[in-house]
Amino acid sequence: MRILVLGAGGIGGYYGGRAAAGGADVTFLVRPKRAAQIAARGLVIKSPLGDATIAAKTVQADTVKPGWDAIILSCKAYDLDSAIEAIRPAAAGAKIIPQLNGMQHLDRLEAEFGAEAVLGGMTGIAVTLEADGTVRHLNTMATFGYGARLPSQVAFCDALQPHLAKGGFDLTNSPEILQMMWEKWVFLCSIAGMNCLFRGNVGSIVSASTEAAGLMLQMVDECTAVATAAGFKPRPPADARARSQLSDPKGQWMASMLRDLQKGGAVEADHVVGDMLARAKGFGTPHTMLATAYTHLKVYEASRAQS
Repeated sequence: MRILVLGAGGIGGYYGGRAAAGGADVTFLVRPKRAAQIAARGLVIKSPLGDATIAAKTVQADTVKPGWDAIILSCKAYDLDSAIEAIRPAAAGAKIIPQLNGMQHLDRLEAEFGAEAVLGGMTGIAVTLEADGTVRHLNTMATFGYGARLPSQVAFCDALQPHLAKGGFDLTNSPEILQMMWEKWVFLCSIAGMNCLFRGNVGSIVSASTEAAGLMLQMVDECTAVATAAGFKPRPPADARARSQLSDPKGQWMASMLRDLQKGGAVEADHVVGDMLARAKGFGTPHTMLATAYTHLKVYEASRAQS
């Protein structure tokens, strides 16, 4: 199978690079600067699980054509519009595996490419792209989930699995991919919203006051209520993991949204926290912490726009 990966940043570079290193037919759709970096140095991955330098294949938006079986879409939510335009010339006949946070992007991709073309997907990884183009894996977690959202997509997902498996990462072809996506969103919205609100990792927040752990868990409760109302109540292992990690006074966990905020960069305020808040209001579930975290992020965005 021919796999096209949009971008060679943190997520796309890591998973696409690992799959390419294992022998999968992977090509990266990148901008000219990134193409030149990869041509000069290779696609460089630095990871506790092993370093790699891959002689990766690249293509650019002005030359990409149809003929792909799968397209892995791993952009930030605020770049979704430009990502859609970048993959449009390649999308005919391909299945799209979106690896964005939250759920809102599914409706947009369906509207553009049709429900049949859009699979479900989620990742669990801490990774960043350094200035020199190195993909830096920050811990040992590297999960990649995808799966069919329609019965007609099952055969394709099964056929794709051995190709992605060449990457050696923790791969799941799940019939419950939407459940997995909701569980990740509950965790991510909780940790990102609270990391950014208090400007610290979990441990620094929880150990700051006797009330802090309760506030963290209130955020989990609010996000969980939304998922439950939507029909995707987090399963016990996911629920326990979220509550344990977000109340750990020694926890070093920090969402990438806080790293982006600390650098003065764009954040996924609307897609991750704002959409969860909107759904909470629609379902009539509690949303005090969601509203507080979202307001904080929107104040940051307004300040950033003025600077």
